[in-house]
Amino acid sequence: MSLVVGVDIGNSTTEACAAEIGEDGRVTYLSAALGRTSGVKGTTANVPGVVEVVRGALAAAGRDPADVQAVLVNEATPVISGLAMETITETIITESTMIGHNPDTPGGVGLGVGTTVAFAELPGCAPGDAVICVAGAGVDFEDVAAGINAATARGVRVTGAVVPADDATLIANRLREPVPVVDEVTLVDRVPLGMPAAVEVAEQGRTIRTLSNSYGIATVFGLDPEQTRLIAPVARALVGNRSAVVVRTPAGDITDRRIPAGGLTLIGERAKRSVGMDAGAEEIMETLRRVQPLVDADGEPGTHVGGMLARVRDTMADLTAMPRDAVRIQDVLAVDTFVPQRVTGGLAGEFALENAVALAAMVRTSKGPMELLAARLREALGTEVLIGGVEADMALLGALTTPGTAKPVAILDLGGGSTDAAVAMEGAEVCSVHLAGAGDLVTSLIDSELGLESMELAEEIKKFPLAKAESFFHVRMEDGTVRFFDEPLPAEAFARVVVLTDAGMRPIRTRHGVEKIRQVRRSAKQRVFVTNALRALEQVAPGGDIRRIGFLVVLGGAALDFEIPDMIAEAVSGFGIVSGTGNVRGCEGPRNAVATGLVARHASASATRTAVRCG
Repeated sequence: MSLVVGVDIGNSTTEACAAEIGEDGRVTYLSAALGRTSGVKGTTANVPGVVEVVRGALAAAGRDPADVQAVLVNEATPVISGLAMETITETIITESTMIGHNPDTPGGVGLGVGTTVAFAELPGCAPGDAVICVAGAGVDFEDVAAGINAATARGVRVTGAVVPADDATLIANRLREPVPVVDEVTLVDRVPLGMPAAVEVAEQGRTIRTLSNSYGIATVFGLDPEQTRLIAPVARALVGNRSAVVVRTPAGDITDRRIPAGGLTLIGERAKRSVGMDAGAEEIMETLRRVQPLVDADGEPGTHVGGMLARVRDTMADLTAMPRDAVRIQDVLAVDTFVPQRVTGGLAGEFALENAVALAAMVRTSKGPMELLAARLREALGTEVLIGGVEADMALLGALTTPGTAKPVAILDLGGGSTDAAVAMEGAEVCSVHLAGAGDLVTSLIDSELGLESMELAEEIKKFPLAKAESFFHVRMEDGTVRFFDEPLPAEAFARVVVLTDAGMRPIRTRHGVEKIRQVRRSAKQRVFVTNALRALEQVAPGGDIRRIGFLVVLGGAALDFEIPDMIAEAVSGFGIVSGTGNVRGCEGPRNAVATGLVARHASASATRTAVRCG
């Protein structure tokens, strides 16, 4: 008998399954353990979490860690999901101005802060002044460089420059003290003069960090919290740019400036198409279907969608030490939603619900980070660590231990950032797919559509039923039934809508009634989980025909939700599919499927090797 532990490293949780495998491949499952994932899935930060669940499973089984022959981990390549809420009616920026774009030839590197000064006025600047030089149209690059050098020699601190032509590199190369230079500013004559400003240029292959960060801008200009709130749209619009200029102006000096809704470019293996975010989620997803399989996606610079995709790439590049240009977007999911927006010119802080599109994106990475993680786990556990198969394939093997299932069978593994699906037909290889969008997107939709400004509360609304406290001793549940209590309810819950969490009753401080909150919650789940379920099953079913699937097993944390499995079962009932929540090994419920599948695959491989040796 050999003692092994299968480990599933997920986005939110890490699960382990301890088992003994006989020489004939027979598996005796011993125990299971569950813990929170430490760090981002598929990175070396997972080591503490894996060690904890492995030791927990062995302790529950009464086995000595020194007796473990192998720890089996899934191919947990890092999955980074990003969300962008893009209002179709566009974001309005007031009391500030901005130049933020991606010119081909910005010059210099770094951040410069000073007062905007016309090039012609540079000789009049006093020593010690910190200035941003603004060169008008028609000024030669050699003259600009010579003027900046002369001012610097007199003690003027020229911290940056803004020029109209594409000659920033030519200017930067001629400066005795290099400064960031932003070029290709065609409307340079509209840049306000005599105002505090900041110029930032990032190194090649990188994006700006200070001016794309609300708190970075607040630090540069010494803004208070309310001013920081107003400048936030500027920062969001600059995310993903290599260069930017932000100029602070007096209130009312700049009229409304609109950031365009933005566009998304979807790049498939054989086609490339662009679609505007203002076209809505249905058009975006239809465009995605026309280019599949997706190879990569890009967002228009200077927009929320461009910034979101840039953040996803930057995060993955930082985590995996991959070049940013090597990070590819694997999948996107667009969902129509509503976002509360402050009414411009309102006298009492009025808000209005505006149409918007929420976009989730997910990246594709190599196995390199996973191999590094396995090496670190060998050191921490002192035993052999083997990387198992594709996560969805292992989940399918685990799901087949659910009583009452048989091939042809499909699984849906619903997590926080992504949706996995796989199908196994008789005599055919397993087909699997990994899609963007799951629980995190649902939480974001609930938070934005209800105007909660609390992701924690939105998460609880997603997971637990609602009620209305109608007296100090009873509540009316969302289904109309009444629940009585022996002890009086908390005073803060009286006459309010509450969410009934495992930790107790939590009031929802909003004007929305029970029916409205319930409708938003169920609608968000329908638009994300049910949409992704059907989308995934179409991609893995033979010939795209969902009717050829006999059984569907729902797995993952979302399978424990009190609504989602029923919603999915209803959605696939018309295809003649038997659908329900998994019960792995007949005792674990929808949990532990991947860890169990890793053990089953290892046992099968061990039995095959034994048979070959005997033969």
